[in-house]
Amino acid sequence: MKKMTFTLFIAAITLISVQGQTGEKLKVGMKAPEWKFRDADKREFTMDSWAGKVLQVNYVDPDKKDLNEPYNDVIDKAVKVEGRIDSLRFKGIGITDTKSTWLPNSAIRLIARSKAKKFKTTILFDYDATLQRIWGMPKDNYTVVILDKNRICRAIYEGKIPESENEKIVQMIIELTKE
Repeated sequence: MKKMTFTLFIAAITLISVQGQTGEKLKVGMKAPEWKFRDADKREFTMDSWAGKVLQVNYVDPDKKDLNEPYNDVIDKAVKVEGRIDSLRFKGIGITDTKSTWLPNSAIRLIARSKAKKFKTTILFDYDATLQRIWGMPKDNYTVVILDKNRICRAIYEGKIPESENEKIVQMIIELTKE
C-alpha cells in the first residue's frame, strides 16, 4: 500500500510539473515562436501575415489598455504623420490577453474595435493565454515586443514605457526597417 501511495504521489507531482511547464521565456536575441490568433471578425492571423515587416506586438491585459497610449501615439505619428517609420516595412499589432481580465469577451471586442479604428491596425484575441505559455508573457500587464523581419526579438518592454524611451524605440524601428 505504501508503494502504491508513493507511486501515485510521484505520478501526481510529475503531472503537475508537466502541466505547469511553459516554453522558454522570450528574450532579446531569440527567435519568437509562431502563433495563430483571430481578430474580431474571426479572420486568422500569424506572424507570417506580415512577412518581411518589422513587427511590434502589444500584448495587453484589457484592464491596462490605456497604459501605453502616449507611446503608441508617438509610433503612430512617426509612421503616419512624419513618415519616419516606413509603413511598408513596419506593422504594429495588438494581441488582447483575455485571460487576464474579468471583462466579458463581448466588451473586450468592443474595446479592441475602438483601438483598431483609432490606430488603423489589427487587434487579435488570445483567449487561452497562448503567449503567456509560448513567449512567457506576463499576465495582468501591458508588454511591447519588437521583432525584426526574421522574427528575432530585438526589444521587450513590460509595463509602462517611459517617455524617455519613446524616441529610442522609434530610432530602433527605423534602423530595423532598413535591414
